[in-house]
Amino acid sequence: MDNMFETGLEQRKATLGSDYVEKNLAAADGFTRSFQEAMTAWCWGFGWGDDTIDPKTRSMMNLSMLGGLGKMHEWEIHCRGALNNGVSKEEIRAIIHVVAIYCGVPQGLECFRAAKKVFDERGITFEE
Repeated sequence: MDNMFETGLEQRKATLGSDYVEKNLAAADGFTRSFQEAMTAWCWGFGWGDDTIDPKTRSMMNLSMLGGLGKMHEWEIHCRGALNNGVSKEEIRAIIHVVAIYCGVPQGLECFRAAKKVFDERGITFEE
């Protein structure tokens, strides 16, 4: 488990950024610490640590699944991570189109709102 935690910590920081991950781990307390550690080992160590699927593709999959589930807080976090993993704004737009087609237009609109927030934070624009 220690090796998966270390692998997961490396993967998590690479995608979400060291500051974000360190802040979350530091905020963990007796109630949430075991979950943070298990999630880092399982999701990021076991899941993201398997190099069968590259980080960019994994990020695209996550945006699709999180968008479909309507988990918008996580979607926004993973939108930032997707950009860190090389997913382009055009690819994010195409992912949102698929979410809207299969999960409904209102859910697609929620994804566009979250993406716009992330893009604005990063100074990412679209030419008219």
